[in-house]
Amino acid sequence: MYAKLVDLDTALPTPAAHPLSVHATDRAAGVLLGAATGDALGVPYEFARRLRADERPAMIGGGLGPYKPGEYSDDTQMHVCIAAVASTGADLASATALDQIARNFHLWRDGGASDIGAQTSTVLRAAKRHRTGTPAQAMLAEADAYTARTRFSAGNGSLMRTGIVALAYLDDVDAMIQAATQVSSLTHSDPECIEACILWCSGIRTAVLEGTFDGVRAGVALLPEDRQEAWHARLDEAEANPPHHWERNGYVVTALQAAWSAITSTPVPELAPERGSFPAQHFQLATEAAVRAGNDTDTVAAIAGALLGARWGVSAIPLAWQQAVNGWPTMRGPELVRLAVLTARKGTDDADGWPSAPRVNTPAYAGNGFAVPHPVDPGVQLGNLTMTEYVGTPPVDAVVSLCRVGQAPIFSKTDVEHVRVWLVDKEGENPNLHFAADQAARQVLRLRQEGKRVFLHCVAGRSRTPAVAAAYSTLLGTDPRTALEEVHAALSGHWTLPAHPQLHDAVYELAGQTPPQPQPRSGRRFFSRRRR
Repeated sequence: MYAKLVDLDTALPTPAAHPLSVHATDRAAGVLLGAATGDALGVPYEFARRLRADERPAMIGGGLGPYKPGEYSDDTQMHVCIAAVASTGADLASATALDQIARNFHLWRDGGASDIGAQTSTVLRAAKRHRTGTPAQAMLAEADAYTARTRFSAGNGSLMRTGIVALAYLDDVDAMIQAATQVSSLTHSDPECIEACILWCSGIRTAVLEGTFDGVRAGVALLPEDRQEAWHARLDEAEANPPHHWERNGYVVTALQAAWSAITSTPVPELAPERGSFPAQHFQLATEAAVRAGNDTDTVAAIAGALLGARWGVSAIPLAWQQAVNGWPTMRGPELVRLAVLTARKGTDDADGWPSAPRVNTPAYAGNGFAVPHPVDPGVQLGNLTMTEYVGTPPVDAVVSLCRVGQAPIFSKTDVEHVRVWLVDKEGENPNLHFAADQAARQVLRLRQEGKRVFLHCVAGRSRTPAVAAAYSTLLGTDPRTALEEVHAALSGHWTLPAHPQLHDAVYELAGQTPPQPQPRSGRRFFSRRRR
């Protein structure tokens, strides 16, 4: 079914990829996964008792499905139907793309829908019986008919799936407006639905490109002039009230207001690594606030999660959430990231085959494969990407990858747990550096506490790997200077961490210590100066 879902019936020309910075790529990668994690977090509480402020939501499953722990619902399922087309580089407003999205919606309804909104169900069922026109034409006609005959036709069912539309048009606002209009109108053609989708697409586009939430307010200027005052007032109302202010958030306007309230009313934590405080935690805290809105919890959190992911990036999404999320059609976090990045890149992979390749190209500088025991915990092996090409049953139960590896299982002959960490091996390219390094080290700790043998690696095993290995040592009680010295010795002194002072210093800062100052002559600040 997935092959049918992804493939377009007619080949489409692929535009040139939009040149995205490393930071923007991180943020683009967070859009679909951010929506999915919000969705899965809200699933257990949909139409149930509203959580109190002191209750923390969790991906425990259940809900209306019932769903497995971490499983997302119709919000992300329909999002994936659109993303399957968007990831080919198609113009989503074209007749060919709209027809394929419509077919995907029918495939989903017939074979994958674990839950479906009343308005969406009515339109899809009627479109299936429609005898004239293409699949998209039939769906658009039935959506218009529903809007014309029904007093309440402005449900939140198109806003919940609109994030991927923004990613397809990072370089063209006018085309984004057109696509948002058409894709929403397949099931929700009420003007308020279309306006909400345009606003949220504007917010996501700006968040990816500029790293701010300013695009939602700025998006009001993209609406008809006679609608702008009303939307400014609605955003004002959202910013002045808590997310649960709108009890009936199945309405597209109140769903948007609840999501915007959760985002804007949640303070961004300060960067205080020694206290476990990171700005990136705004993603988690605001998503949890969206769930506490109550009622249509999965949808409000999915809407919020898409924008939060666009602002903070996939590197800000808690690794535990990334590990847990799953859903139709057999999607997990890496596949959702792939669809999002391909969409932002107009359907093209980079020179290494990322994000689509089963295995990215291993560069020559990775060197020969190696694995050495962690100096404090021999149950953790430190190594490089080359080592993951090992054929046979590896002597580990889990792998923590600090670099891109590809879509295939990390080892070919065994099913090991695989944690993927977004950590870039370049100075200044990790906006959430402390958070990502801390998350990686804590995942190693969690896996070891579960009794699993762990392989920790990056491409060459000489920069990211020793930094996270040292951070793990500090969690076990070793001071950061000693931790770095011991890891340096374990790697026989072969490392490139001196080229990454931010990463090196993060080991100290996470442990609550001030990093050593660089020497005046060499500019180096590393313990290795004692070994001259």
